[in-house]
Amino acid sequence: MNYIKQTILGLIIFSSTSSFAQNGSDKKVMDAMLKGDYKTAVTQLEKADAKDPNNVNTLKMLGYSYFQNGDYDNSINTYSRLVLLKPTEVSAYYYRGKARLNIANDPKESLNTMRESFYLAAIKDFTKASELSGEEDTQMLQNRGLAYKDYAIFKSYKAKKAAEKTVCVALFNNSIADFQKVLTLQPSRKDILDWITYDKAQITSLK
Repeated sequence: MNYIKQTILGLIIFSSTSSFAQNGSDKKVMDAMLKGDYKTAVTQLEKADAKDPNNVNTLKMLGYSYFQNGDYDNSINTYSRLVLLKPTEVSAYYYRGKARLNIANDPKESLNTMRESFYLAAIKDFTKASELSGEEDTQMLQNRGLAYKDYAIFKSYKAKKAAEKTVCVALFNNSIADFQKVLTLQPSRKDILDWITYDKAQITSLK
């Protein structure tokens, strides 16, 4: 089940038939999102957000549109506002986690002391999304597995002492555990098998 895509599609369909879509500007948002024109969607949604900053539907679509535009900082901020209004919104944690992971992996962030906090926050978001969904969703498991892997790689660069290497190994093992759960649900995923092989190779190199 592709929970996240169903959530977004459902949101667009719901919004287009609800009180949200009652004028021309709202119709522009719907049309833009359906066409994948997220720059136009952001422009319209920012106006709607300025008028009604506590509108959950607006925040869902704005956070998603920021994300699709690669504006991860604004996406994170918008989803954080959404979580305050609706703490059980799975898509908010999922996309905020992806945005945080993208920032952590951005080459421009290589010297940023905040990088580790972004990895940890991303893992926390994917975990929360998984808990709230009440089921094992392959997208959430895969992204958390990638977050554990990327965080382990980041930590391993400076791992010199045995205790530091042990932490890295534990992170790689967490990554493998998530990837193996994905394989249980989707056994033919060669990309996941390749990531497991990569994780195991990294563990071996740390011993």
